[in-house]
Amino acid sequence: MSDIKDILQKYWGFAAFRPLQEDIISEVLEGRDTLALLPTGGGKSLCFQVPALAQPGICIVVSPLIALMRDQVNNLEQKGIAAKAIFSGMSKRLIDQTLDNCIYGDVKFLYVSPERLQTDIFIERVKKMKVNLWAIDEAHCISQWGYDFRPPYLQIADVRQYHPHVPVLALTATATPRVVEDIQDKLAFKQQNVLQKSFLRSNLSYSVLYEDAKYTKLVDILQKVSGSAIVYAGTRRATKELADYLLQSKISATFYHAGLSGEERNERQQRWINNKVRVIVATNAFGMGIDKPNVRSVIHMDLPESPEAYFQEAGRAGRDGNKAYAVLLFNLSDKLHMKDKLEQTMPSIAEIKTTYNALGNFLQLAIGSGTDKSYPFDFGKFCKQYDLHPVKTLNALKFLEQEGHLMVSEGVFYASRLMVTAGKDQLYKFMVENKQFEPLIKYILRAYGGIFDGQVKVDELELAKKMNSTKDKIVKAFSYLDQLSLVQYEKCTDETTIRYLVPRRATIDLELDVNRINQRIQIYREKIHAMLDYASNKSACRSNMLLAYFGEKRDDRCGICDFCVGRNKLSISELTYQTLSELVEKEFGEDEHTLEYILTAVEHSNKEQLKLFLAWLAEYDIIVKQENGKFRWNKSN
Repeated sequence: MSDIKDILQKYWGFAAFRPLQEDIISEVLEGRDTLALLPTGGGKSLCFQVPALAQPGICIVVSPLIALMRDQVNNLEQKGIAAKAIFSGMSKRLIDQTLDNCIYGDVKFLYVSPERLQTDIFIERVKKMKVNLWAIDEAHCISQWGYDFRPPYLQIADVRQYHPHVPVLALTATATPRVVEDIQDKLAFKQQNVLQKSFLRSNLSYSVLYEDAKYTKLVDILQKVSGSAIVYAGTRRATKELADYLLQSKISATFYHAGLSGEERNERQQRWINNKVRVIVATNAFGMGIDKPNVRSVIHMDLPESPEAYFQEAGRAGRDGNKAYAVLLFNLSDKLHMKDKLEQTMPSIAEIKTTYNALGNFLQLAIGSGTDKSYPFDFGKFCKQYDLHPVKTLNALKFLEQEGHLMVSEGVFYASRLMVTAGKDQLYKFMVENKQFEPLIKYILRAYGGIFDGQVKVDELELAKKMNSTKDKIVKAFSYLDQLSLVQYEKCTDETTIRYLVPRRATIDLELDVNRINQRIQIYREKIHAMLDYASNKSACRSNMLLAYFGEKRDDRCGICDFCVGRNKLSISELTYQTLSELVEKEFGEDEHTLEYILTAVEHSNKEQLKLFLAWLAEYDIIVKQENGKFRWNKSN
């Protein structure tokens, strides 16, 4: 077994581990099932990559995030570490080749989606692999209490039987105490074992700003806080509008959402990562797997649907340890919108069945057909053709997925790969007989070393520029050469697919667990209310509110959130603050009073201090002015 610090130094250039990383790695190397809770940016990937490299064999990494899989494979390959990934959209031939390399080659990491685990081809091959670790990323997805429950994650415990003595390392950045228990249960931990780093981000200032003119306030924030920024918006349309508004305000910006092509998303993301553009305005489709340490601010224009989502997205600021800002812009219309959202967007049982029937018709599937087959799926066209509410329909598909009827897989943006399979003589003969292909073939032979020995990554757009051609022509040329078995060409795809896990059924025969669906809706409702409580509360430390949600209690205030900054201005001790709060709240009771009355009625030796305290309570809506000019203690805080 190799020394883990030598591995860290050799591949990552670090002399020491971050807090808790070494403890987690030691647990894994001792063969113990482990749940590691590290906040966003806490270095979760090293916790499975280092112990896997320290031992003979291969680490199977289960992740739902295609973009993250791709990035981690690329990063490992750049370090000289053999890593592979299996995505939806790959041909059976390439999957076969990849799995064989994992058995007979020197591959150290195989990244797979949870949906892949129960396929026959994977099960038969994984039995033959020398597995040294199961690494489960985004492990909260296994829990029905989690904010992003994914039913295929429940299959992970089943595949452990093929290597029963191999430990599992589950990793997540966000988990409530209930989710922590559920993860260990669903992954069949031999015994409970949780290593958790505090979720406290001492350099991150959380603020909720109550604003009606959000666009104006956004510009104001970005003018005051320099450096790279992420702005999250609730709709694709809003991302473009906001980016245009920022550009008009002389702030460098671009926008990003899942409706853009893979090339556009990648190009915009890279420009932002490389500091060619300062602000990226995005939907929540952006951010997973992005390792940009110098983000100085993350600003939410709309209320996220859960504290977990907010904590992860806000946590993308300040990963370098320097001060950063997480700002949520909030107003009364947001509150009303979120309260209506559940009823407006959650489908009824009848609507779920309608969606299921429409989907089968849209894909032209006969009753009883479709099992274990994937179909390209245009969500926008589907909703338009059947006049379906997009958000309700998306949630209906999620329920159908959770009920085990089908699987919705996000599109892959997987770099195209090319390998020359023909011999040199055969290739030369082809070029003599087909002169139009000669420039392209000669160029790839010069440009890509090792193209006869294995697949190499190719960028069709860049090739088109070099060849003074178009991307479509390059793709067609490679596809034609592939048909002739001269090359092996795997074109990148960028689409969403639907896979039926069981045959399509008549609507009347569709089985749904109504109680389970209602339970999921209740969980969703609880998370929305928790997010509303966070945004509406003006009388507690923001950081402590988030920590309490995840089961972490702290007595000390963070000192840098919007509440704490205002509280610091009072220049009074915590004891005095608590004493005054209790006295004033008791005097108000359920009644309304003028501040003059409270100032006289409360027994406190320093009336000037009490006067400032009352003014502060009013500023933070802890006491609320009524139409008659009197004040009432705000019971919602």
